[in-house]
Amino acid sequence: MMEHLALLSLFLGILALSNIAEEVYADSPYKYFDLNLTYGIISPLGVRQRGILINGQFPGPTIDCDTNDNIFITVHNNLDEPILITWNGVWLRKMSWQDGVLGTNCPIQPYSNWTYRFQAKDEIGSYMYFLSTAMHRADGGFGAFNIHRRPVISLPYPVPVGEFTLLVGDWYNEKRPQYINGAAFMLKHKLDYGYGMPMPDGLLINGKPSKTIFSGKTKKTYLVRVSNVGIMTSINIRIQGHKLKLVEVEGSHVLQETYDSLDVHVGQSLAFLVTLNGPVKDYYIVASTRFTKKTLKASAILHYKGSKVKASGPLPVGPTYQVHWSMKQARSFRWNLTANAARPNPQGTFRYGGIKITKTIIMGNSAQKLKEKFIDKLYYGVNNVSYVNPTTPLKLADYYNIPRVFNLKTSRNKPTPGPMIRGTAVYGLELHDFAEIIFQNDESTIQSWHLDGHNFFVVGFGANKWSPQMRSKYNMVDAVWRSTVQVYPNAWTAILVSLDNKGMWNLRSTIWHRQYLGQQVYLRVWNNERSIRTENEIPSNVLKCGKATNY
Repeated sequence: MMEHLALLSLFLGILALSNIAEEVYADSPYKYFDLNLTYGIISPLGVRQRGILINGQFPGPTIDCDTNDNIFITVHNNLDEPILITWNGVWLRKMSWQDGVLGTNCPIQPYSNWTYRFQAKDEIGSYMYFLSTAMHRADGGFGAFNIHRRPVISLPYPVPVGEFTLLVGDWYNEKRPQYINGAAFMLKHKLDYGYGMPMPDGLLINGKPSKTIFSGKTKKTYLVRVSNVGIMTSINIRIQGHKLKLVEVEGSHVLQETYDSLDVHVGQSLAFLVTLNGPVKDYYIVASTRFTKKTLKASAILHYKGSKVKASGPLPVGPTYQVHWSMKQARSFRWNLTANAARPNPQGTFRYGGIKITKTIIMGNSAQKLKEKFIDKLYYGVNNVSYVNPTTPLKLADYYNIPRVFNLKTSRNKPTPGPMIRGTAVYGLELHDFAEIIFQNDESTIQSWHLDGHNFFVVGFGANKWSPQMRSKYNMVDAVWRSTVQVYPNAWTAILVSLDNKGMWNLRSTIWHRQYLGQQVYLRVWNNERSIRTENEIPSNVLKCGKATNY
């Protein structure tokens, strides 16, 4: 009897592993997380409003793992709306099924749960996760996602004695607190009825406008991870009386330049070293908005252990609207060619400057009012196409060959004059294409763009209109490699990306109301080989909706 039970147990174990073998790798460690989303009353800026808590916390808990760990994250949706969580900057190698956006996943319905399964493969660095649906992110539902190196992989700097994680972002008060709704409800209502996006009411550092404390020992060096989790506003970060040595940008080790302050645009993450080499006392950490008429600020405290002296003013002053200053700093971010990242080989062994460009796409910002149900509603788009989310996720439609969900001819490769149209823009690209993408911003506000599933080389910034002659000014040697990039007002940004991760990948504005109102597209990175060598099979727990329900 015992032998039969042992054989049955072994069989069930093998069966369980076979069910997930195409989604994870058995030779790497397993990490399990539960994220329980609920509503709660919060008042970060003194106004009581409904917020979204994760495991009872605002912001949500930090997810910590090591590179190549197999990650299982069960999301329990105890909200009254369908939601998804996306893993901003985590590549999800061969696993766009797990991306957590409406183009790849059916939403998790209220009072249900779903488990994301992926491997944090081949990357280390500072990232974030957040709710990707509607305007939910304005209520919370975000947290840090830190991928650490394996012990066998060296760092290009002495190991710091500790880490601080800062989630910095803009915040909106609910303007009708007597109803105890969230800001997301208020903002969505405004946008759906044709009103403009208001300016935020304040900034937060780890959910507070002030008084968050980070403690360290004198003469010791700490790694500080910063993510801009806001939905609209670029920020500048600085520490009173201390220099910031930049070491990592969204998974890339960079040349270790020292700065007085650093710009972090919407959706971006970076990490710097700070050495506590001042007199033993407390110091202000300050974040302030960039390129806004009114400068908003938030502060925290860097506390030297043993200090009995409170931080005192004046607060360190940061830049406000200096676009040239910000662009100059961005150009100074350079890839560290001799350092490794998640792998032992140096980053510089990938000589991107010698790879032939196979595809060029110029993506121009579009904004236009369209009449909808007797409302003049402002929509945003790319090349005058404003994205519409179909009821069937693109990934499922592609897998099951479901017709009339998307058409590759809807997308446009360059700015197109004329009236804006609404459509599901998907770009057809080949696996291993080496694409040049130009973000053309003809507006007077700063923009920010993120690509899921990949990092890209930020090879150029420039004013006014991009032209092919600008290629002679590209940095083809040590451009920073990241997943989110800013585009300055009335300017362009050029990136090069090796499309080596098969799947359906979201390329979106991280200015969230623009994304919500249509400024996003999808890249279908494809080849005709159906093999787990290039892409994992459909998850065994996949959710189905729309036209895919009966497949």
